[in-house]
Amino acid sequence: MSEGGAAFAAAALLDVARMSAADRAAVAAGTPAITLMQNAGAAVAREIASRFAPCSVWVLCGPGNNGGDGFVAARELALLGWPVRVALLGSREALTGAARAHADRWQGGLGALSATVPDGTGLVVDALFGAGFRGVLDGIAHDALAAAAARGLPIIAVDVPSGLDADTGESHGAVPARLTVTFFRRKPGHLLLPGRLLCGETVVADIGIPDDLLEALAPETFVNDPALWRAGLPRPAAGDHKYSRGHALIVGGYPVTGAARMAARAAARSGAGLTTIAVPAEAFAIYAASQQSIMVHSLASAADFTALVSDPRISAWLIGPGAGTFADTRERVPAVLATGNPVLLDADALTAFQDEPAALFRSIRGPCVLTPHDGEFTRLFTCSGDRLARARAAARQSGAVVVLKGADTVVAAPDGRAVINNNAPPTLATAGSGDVLAGIVTGLLAQRMEAWFAAAAGVWLHGAAAAAFGPGLLAEDLPDLLPGVIAALR
Repeated sequence: MSEGGAAFAAAALLDVARMSAADRAAVAAGTPAITLMQNAGAAVAREIASRFAPCSVWVLCGPGNNGGDGFVAARELALLGWPVRVALLGSREALTGAARAHADRWQGGLGALSATVPDGTGLVVDALFGAGFRGVLDGIAHDALAAAAARGLPIIAVDVPSGLDADTGESHGAVPARLTVTFFRRKPGHLLLPGRLLCGETVVADIGIPDDLLEALAPETFVNDPALWRAGLPRPAAGDHKYSRGHALIVGGYPVTGAARMAARAAARSGAGLTTIAVPAEAFAIYAASQQSIMVHSLASAADFTALVSDPRISAWLIGPGAGTFADTRERVPAVLATGNPVLLDADALTAFQDEPAALFRSIRGPCVLTPHDGEFTRLFTCSGDRLARARAAARQSGAVVVLKGADTVVAAPDGRAVINNNAPPTLATAGSGDVLAGIVTGLLAQRMEAWFAAAAGVWLHGAAAAAFGPGLLAEDLPDLLPGVIAALR
């Protein structure tokens, strides 16, 4: 497997259908289902034993394969000398296949599931329902987990917390876990909110499914790991000059001037050889007084912008931060897109087309990145479904890479590829951070990084810079942290 292929394999996220296919393929390749289940349950027990002191464990087993994993975990913990009690939802006779075989191997006590937590319980294993569960966790299953949570007991989830949709991260009655042990690969629901918060620490266990099965599964969703795009990060060469390193052009506005200025600094700090802000003539002095290495270009007339669009030295455009939703923004966006150069549209450049989004989409001719937050997204798109599905549908509809911003930002390409980001700290919820993100991605686009990779890299760098700063973060702090983050990656 190539280095790039290995990176994608390691970062792959599997939806429920693909994970089920992986299980079937492993069995077809010669690993019995009973062995896979043994390995899964043993992994759960191993992770518990490595984190907690021996205590009385209450294992809650469901009527399917997740329950079978629970029986194995119970047996393995008992072999280590831990006191274990097992409660079953349903009857042992109703279990089938590998789950029934492992239930029959359990020699300890077996009781019916109830909402009464046994006295002395120190830890609970949630093996009620796994990734394949569809419906709402209610009744005695929910009440038992809720009773354990009310007592402050650590809950260890097998595969996913019961009631969590593994494809979407949506909760249907899930109770938060302290630790989740999943198998072969994480699922999108482990990263999408609120699933990420409900899972607690998530560990991926090897249960004997060969990695070479991934190619046939053709995963399209990945965790945003630097291994995916690190090789494509631009690196200055000995013979470079400022234009060969890329010229990023940011269209600034008035009276809001800070957004474009922060975006421009971020573009420069992410490596663009030259960064220019084009601004209304009446705002020239404001912009020029605050810039040093960043050029400021005055737009005194429509002809000035037309001349700028024709400049072959510009390698990427950003329009939106602080641009205003005025007629000139609506006119400039198609003109910039017509150049065929990479373009990032953010904020006002998106809202300017809320009455006619199709006109925007028809204008997209070259590499384009759209960076809406949820409010801007709903002004342009009518896509329904979960966050991942909506970002994918929007990318297909628009023909652009769509960065659906949030604590669980999704970056989707028109061809279906998507990454889910999970390194953004909550301190990024501050005014102007989105403008900085737009600038980072534009800087990478200016250096001719492919649009989907540039967007994914920009989102990750944005999160890493915020994490490096810590509490008290302001958006203007982010650009100057980028060189250290990029240097560490290299």
